[in-house]
Amino acid sequence: MTRAFASLNPQEALHVAISIEGRNAGIYQRFAEMFAEFSDAESLATAGVFWDMAVEEIRHRITLQGTYRERYGNASCALTEEGVHEMIELPTLELGDVFAAEETPNTSPRTRALQVALRAEQSAHDFYTRLVQQTEDGALGRLYSELSLMEGDHVNYLQKMLTPSPAGADK
Repeated sequence: MTRAFASLNPQEALHVAISIEGRNAGIYQRFAEMFAEFSDAESLATAGVFWDMAVEEIRHRITLQGTYRERYGNASCALTEEGVHEMIELPTLELGDVFAAEETPNTSPRTRALQVALRAEQSAHDFYTRLVQQTEDGALGRLYSELSLMEGDHVNYLQKMLTPSPAGADK
């Protein structure tokens, strides 16, 4: 049985956030590895974007894990994102989505990958914003607010990456 987002206690919300950050770091690492295999300049640049994003997700996870340990020690929490309905609509970043040209024939794999990442980062931003709104603990609320701002920065960065530069402009 799944639970409503609003029913999470602070420990559960923090635990789920750790899980999400770890999952996304792994996904971004796989994307980076996949693009790096192509070895052309654009693919290597795209791989670099995803490596950077993976590192950011790992930093977020480490920060959240530190907060969890400070607050709850080694107490376990069995709740995962799958146990919460309506909460996190992070798209599943399947490798097939990136190369599914039949669905978006005029879009490059790079653009499709960045669009999927943009949706994931927007959803993460929304997730942390919701946690800020439901968290009564001031310190935890500040952490979630900071993470929301970081995710918002990721959204802005990816939107810029997806915005075509004017002809002749330096990248």
